[in-house]
Amino acid sequence: MLLARVKQPRFRLEIPVVDDSPASISQLALDVFRDLPIKRKGSAARLLIIYPNTTLTETAAKAFKPQSSSFVEHMDISSVTNGDTKILTSADVAVFLAPEASQLAIMKTVTDSLYPRPVVIFNPKWGFEEESSFGELEGFLGTFEVVYSFMGLEVRGLLSKRKGMVFRCVRDGLLSGEKWSVLVEEEGQLKVISRFKERPSIHEVENVLYNLMAINSPITKSAKFLKDLVSNVTGKK
Repeated sequence: MLLARVKQPRFRLEIPVVDDSPASISQLALDVFRDLPIKRKGSAARLLIIYPNTTLTETAAKAFKPQSSSFVEHMDISSVTNGDTKILTSADVAVFLAPEASQLAIMKTVTDSLYPRPVVIFNPKWGFEEESSFGELEGFLGTFEVVYSFMGLEVRGLLSKRKGMVFRCVRDGLLSGEKWSVLVEEEGQLKVISRFKERPSIHEVENVLYNLMAINSPITKSAKFLKDLVSNVTGKK
Protein backbone atom coordinates (compact mmCIF):
# COMPACT_ATOMS: atom_id res chain seq x y z
CA MET A 1 0.00 0.00 0.00
CA LEU A 2 1.33 3.43 -0.90
CA LEU A 3 1.41 6.02 1.87
CA ALA A 4 0.18 9.56 1.14
CA ARG A 5 2.97 12.10 0.88
CA VAL A 6 2.86 14.59 3.74
CA LYS A 7 2.73 18.18 2.54
CA GLN A 8 5.85 20.17 3.34
CA PRO A 9 5.08 23.41 5.24
CA ARG A 10 6.24 26.31 3.03
CA PHE A 11 5.69 29.89 4.11
CA ARG A 12 6.49 33.38 2.91
CA LEU A 13 6.85 36.62 4.88
CA GLU A 14 7.13 40.12 3.44
CA ILE A 15 8.00 42.92 5.86
CA PRO A 16 8.66 46.40 4.38
CA VAL A 17 12.06 47.95 5.10
CA VAL A 18 13.36 51.46 4.47
CA ASP A 19 16.99 50.38 4.61
CA ASP A 20 17.99 47.13 2.88
CA SER A 21 21.68 47.31 3.77
CA PRO A 22 23.32 44.12 5.15
CA ALA A 23 23.39 45.61 8.67
CA SER A 24 19.68 46.51 8.55
CA ILE A 25 18.57 43.18 7.09
CA SER A 26 20.71 41.30 9.61
CA GLN A 27 19.12 43.21 12.48
CA LEU A 28 15.66 42.42 11.10
CA ALA A 29 16.55 38.73 10.96
CA LEU A 30 17.78 38.89 14.55
CA ASP A 31 14.60 40.60 15.75
CA VAL A 32 12.35 38.06 14.02
CA PHE A 33 14.20 34.79 14.56
CA ARG A 34 16.30 34.97 17.72
CA ASP A 35 13.43 33.84 19.98
CA LEU A 36 11.62 31.56 17.58
CA PRO A 37 8.96 29.81 19.72
CA ILE A 38 9.36 26.37 18.16
CA LYS A 39 10.28 23.32 20.18
CA ARG A 40 11.45 19.88 19.08
CA LYS A 41 11.51 17.08 21.64
CA GLY A 42 11.67 19.56 24.49
CA SER A 43 14.46 21.72 23.05
CA ALA A 44 14.58 24.67 20.69
CA ALA A 45 14.33 23.86 16.99
CA ARG A 46 17.52 24.11 14.95
CA LEU A 47 17.13 27.07 12.62
CA LEU A 48 19.17 27.44 9.44
CA ILE A 49 19.23 30.89 7.81
CA ILE A 50 20.42 30.86 4.21
CA TYR A 51 21.71 34.16 2.81
CA PRO A 52 22.09 35.32 -0.81
CA ASN A 53 25.77 36.36 -0.49
CA THR A 54 28.81 36.15 1.78
CA THR A 55 28.60 39.80 2.88
CA LEU A 56 25.15 39.34 4.37
CA THR A 57 26.11 35.98 5.87
CA GLU A 58 29.11 37.47 7.69
CA THR A 59 27.19 40.56 8.83
CA ALA A 60 24.33 38.45 10.18
CA ALA A 61 26.69 36.06 11.99
CA LYS A 62 28.18 39.06 13.81
CA ALA A 63 24.73 40.45 14.66
CA PHE A 64 23.67 37.10 16.13
CA LYS A 65 26.94 36.54 18.02
CA PRO A 66 25.93 38.35 21.26
CA GLN A 67 22.82 36.15 21.21
CA SER A 68 24.89 33.12 20.22
CA SER A 69 23.04 29.85 20.22
CA SER A 70 23.84 26.39 18.95
CA PHE A 71 20.30 26.31 17.57
CA VAL A 72 20.89 28.98 14.87
CA GLU A 73 23.14 28.31 11.90
CA HIS A 74 24.13 30.71 9.12
CA MET A 75 24.88 29.64 5.56
CA ASP A 76 25.72 31.28 2.25
CA ILE A 77 23.62 29.86 -0.59
CA SER A 78 26.80 29.55 -2.68
CA SER A 79 27.93 26.83 -0.26
CA VAL A 80 25.03 24.70 -1.43
CA THR A 81 25.91 25.45 -5.02
CA ASN A 82 29.45 24.22 -4.35
CA GLY A 83 28.19 20.95 -2.91
CA ASP A 84 28.48 21.68 0.84
CA THR A 85 25.12 20.33 2.03
CA LYS A 86 26.08 18.76 5.38
CA ILE A 87 24.57 21.63 7.37
CA LEU A 88 21.17 21.01 5.78
CA THR A 89 20.78 17.64 7.48
CA SER A 90 20.79 19.15 10.98
CA ALA A 91 18.22 21.89 10.34
CA ASP A 92 14.65 21.63 11.62
CA VAL A 93 13.55 24.84 9.89
CA ALA A 94 15.23 26.67 7.00
CA VAL A 95 14.83 30.34 6.10
CA PHE A 96 15.88 31.94 2.81
CA LEU A 97 16.64 35.51 3.80
CA ALA A 98 16.31 38.19 1.06
CA PRO A 99 16.97 35.73 -1.79
CA GLU A 100 17.60 36.91 -5.37
CA ALA A 101 15.47 35.83 -8.33
CA SER A 102 18.59 34.34 -9.94
CA GLN A 103 18.82 31.87 -7.03
CA LEU A 104 15.37 30.33 -7.45
CA ALA A 105 16.60 27.10 -9.03
CA ILE A 106 18.99 26.33 -6.17
CA MET A 107 16.28 27.36 -3.68
CA LYS A 108 14.01 24.73 -5.18
CA THR A 109 16.77 22.11 -4.91
CA VAL A 110 17.38 22.99 -1.25
CA THR A 111 13.66 23.03 -0.45
CA ASP A 112 13.16 19.58 -1.98
CA SER A 113 16.17 18.20 -0.09
CA LEU A 114 14.76 19.51 3.22
CA TYR A 115 11.45 17.68 2.81
CA PRO A 116 9.37 17.33 4.99
CA ARG A 117 10.89 20.08 7.17
CA PRO A 118 9.40 23.61 7.02
CA VAL A 119 10.94 26.21 4.69
CA VAL A 120 10.41 29.98 4.82
CA ILE A 121 11.09 32.69 2.23
CA PHE A 122 11.66 35.96 4.07
CA ASN A 123 11.62 39.29 2.16
CA PRO A 124 12.43 38.09 -1.37
CA LYS A 125 14.30 40.61 -3.53
CA TRP A 126 11.76 40.48 -6.34
CA GLY A 127 8.29 41.95 -6.65
CA PHE A 128 5.21 39.73 -6.71
CA GLU A 129 4.29 41.05 -10.17
CA GLU A 130 7.61 39.72 -11.53
CA GLU A 131 6.81 36.10 -10.72
CA SER A 132 4.73 35.53 -13.84
CA SER A 133 7.97 35.79 -15.84
CA PHE A 134 9.75 33.03 -13.88
CA GLY A 135 8.50 30.18 -16.05
CA GLU A 136 8.20 26.82 -14.29
CA LEU A 137 9.70 28.33 -11.11
CA GLU A 138 6.54 30.40 -10.72
CA GLY A 139 4.83 27.12 -9.82
CA PHE A 140 7.48 26.46 -7.18
CA LEU A 141 6.83 29.84 -5.58
CA GLY A 142 3.12 29.13 -5.68
CA THR A 143 3.65 26.33 -3.15
CA PHE A 144 4.60 28.91 -0.49
CA GLU A 145 1.71 30.28 1.54
CA VAL A 146 1.97 33.99 2.34
CA VAL A 147 1.44 34.18 6.10
CA TYR A 148 2.35 37.86 6.45
CA SER A 149 2.61 40.66 3.93
CA PHE A 150 2.39 44.42 4.36
CA MET A 151 3.46 46.19 1.19
CA GLY A 152 2.91 49.83 0.27
CA LEU A 153 1.90 51.51 -2.98
CA GLU A 154 1.33 55.12 -3.99
CA VAL A 155 -0.62 56.36 -7.02
CA ARG A 156 -0.89 59.94 -8.30
CA GLY A 157 -4.00 61.41 -9.86
CA LEU A 158 -4.57 64.74 -11.57
CA LEU A 159 -5.05 66.72 -8.38
CA SER A 160 -4.10 64.33 -5.60
CA LYS A 161 -2.26 61.18 -4.61
CA ARG A 162 -3.11 58.19 -2.47
CA LYS A 163 -0.98 55.90 -0.36
CA GLY A 164 -2.24 52.37 -0.16
CA MET A 165 -1.22 49.12 1.51
CA VAL A 166 -1.76 45.49 0.61
CA PHE A 167 -2.02 43.41 3.76
CA ARG A 168 -2.46 39.78 4.74
CA CYS A 169 -1.84 38.14 8.09
CA VAL A 170 -2.36 34.53 9.14
CA ARG A 171 -2.87 34.50 12.88
CA ASP A 172 -1.37 31.82 15.12
CA GLY A 173 -0.09 29.93 12.09
CA LEU A 174 -3.56 28.60 11.26
CA LEU A 175 -4.55 29.03 7.61
CA SER A 176 -8.27 29.63 7.29
CA GLY A 177 -8.85 31.48 4.03
CA GLU A 178 -7.57 34.89 5.13
CA LYS A 179 -8.30 37.53 2.50
CA TRP A 180 -5.99 40.18 1.10
CA SER A 181 -6.94 43.67 2.26
CA VAL A 182 -6.31 46.93 0.45
CA LEU A 183 -6.01 49.85 2.86
CA VAL A 184 -5.61 53.59 2.34
CA GLU A 185 -4.24 56.28 4.60
CA GLU A 186 -6.87 58.78 5.73
CA GLU A 187 -6.20 61.38 8.41
CA GLY A 188 -3.24 59.43 9.72
CA GLN A 189 -5.11 56.13 9.93
CA LEU A 190 -5.35 53.10 7.66
CA LYS A 191 -8.81 52.18 6.43
CA VAL A 192 -9.79 48.97 4.62
CA ILE A 193 -11.48 49.82 1.31
CA SER A 194 -11.44 46.47 -0.49
CA ARG A 195 -10.71 42.77 0.04
CA PHE A 196 -9.62 40.07 -2.38
CA LYS A 197 -9.77 36.30 -2.08
CA GLU A 198 -6.53 35.96 -4.06
CA ARG A 199 -3.50 38.21 -3.93
CA PRO A 200 -4.40 41.28 -6.04
CA SER A 201 -2.13 42.36 -8.87
CA ILE A 202 -0.56 45.80 -8.78
CA HIS A 203 -3.04 46.89 -11.49
CA GLU A 204 -6.02 45.78 -9.40
CA VAL A 205 -4.73 47.73 -6.40
CA GLU A 206 -4.04 50.79 -8.55
CA ASN A 207 -7.60 50.62 -9.94
CA VAL A 208 -9.02 50.53 -6.41
CA LEU A 209 -7.00 53.60 -5.43
CA TYR A 210 -7.74 55.48 -8.66
CA ASN A 211 -11.47 54.85 -8.24
CA LEU A 212 -11.32 56.13 -4.68
CA MET A 213 -9.45 59.24 -5.82
CA ALA A 214 -12.01 59.82 -8.58
CA ILE A 215 -14.93 59.58 -6.16
CA ASN A 216 -13.34 62.07 -3.75
CA SER A 217 -11.82 64.45 -6.30
CA PRO A 218 -12.90 68.12 -6.40
CA ILE A 219 -13.82 67.70 -10.07
CA THR A 220 -16.21 64.82 -9.36
CA LYS A 221 -17.75 66.61 -6.40
CA SER A 222 -18.20 69.81 -8.45
CA ALA A 223 -19.88 67.88 -11.27
CA LYS A 224 -22.26 66.24 -8.79
CA PHE A 225 -23.01 69.64 -7.21
CA LEU A 226 -23.85 71.16 -10.61
CA LYS A 227 -26.02 68.17 -11.56
CA ASP A 228 -27.95 68.43 -8.28
CA LEU A 229 -28.32 72.20 -8.73
CA VAL A 230 -29.73 71.84 -12.26
CA SER A 231 -32.07 69.08 -11.07
CA ASN A 232 -33.42 71.27 -8.32
CA VAL A 233 -34.00 74.20 -10.71
CA THR A 234 -35.54 72.21 -13.57
CA GLY A 235 -37.15 69.51 -11.56
CA LYS A 236 -35.41 66.93 -13.81
CA LYS A 237 -32.73 64.45 -12.85
